[in-house]
Amino acid sequence: MADITQGTVIEKKEWSPRLISLSFEAEIKPFKAGQFVRVALNIDGECIGRPYSFVNAPHEKPHEIYFNIVDTGKLTPRLAKLQPGDTLFLGKTANGFLTLDEIPDASHLWLLATGTGIGPFLSILKTDEPWRRFKKIVLAHSVSHAGELTYQELINDLHARYPKQFYYTPLVSREHVSHALYGRIPPNLISGQLEQHADVPLDVAHSHVMLCGNSGMIEHTTQLLLERGMKRHRRREHGQISSEQYF
Repeated sequence: MADITQGTVIEKKEWSPRLISLSFEAEIKPFKAGQFVRVALNIDGECIGRPYSFVNAPHEKPHEIYFNIVDTGKLTPRLAKLQPGDTLFLGKTANGFLTLDEIPDASHLWLLATGTGIGPFLSILKTDEPWRRFKKIVLAHSVSHAGELTYQELINDLHARYPKQFYYTPLVSREHVSHALYGRIPPNLISGQLEQHADVPLDVAHSHVMLCGNSGMIEHTTQLLLERGMKRHRRREHGQISSEQYF
């Protein structure tokens, strides 16, 4: 992994046995909210790295990533064992185009995430730009179990600061809970429950949708939005759908 720098773990938070946040100090070039950085460890004589989105906003320190432990993976089980004071390696330069400067203006911004895909959206929501640009912002977070609905303190703080602008919709697919929609994002989009819960219309004229998470959700949701007349957003041809996926 070229162009790397060394970082030091400052804090580890275990949200569940499989969900971990790592905060670390490292000299990384300025980045944009929504971007990701390559994180690596030396494992059996090999530098193994994977991309992880920043959870912290560009102005915040220390840096933070949020990840799920993959038992069959080489990297995440080792990352999960790191403790404050331990070393990790990072790319000096962030990458990715799931940033607000890449999307056109709209009235409503929809942020649809599965699992740890909520990370870049939290980074974006910690900045001033979305609150200046959009009249309404919907954050929908889909997980398997209610205990995986993380970062609730931050989400509650955003709601308290922007009560007429911010709409949070949790979805839980493997258990019924009173405070969340049941099921995954695509079925709730088809049924209309997603829009009904947020009380915000999702349409071509007023909305831009950003997607981050597992490829199945992104592909299915994108197809449903295309059927509504939306288009994938490109620099050369503006549309209403932007996505980032790592799988």
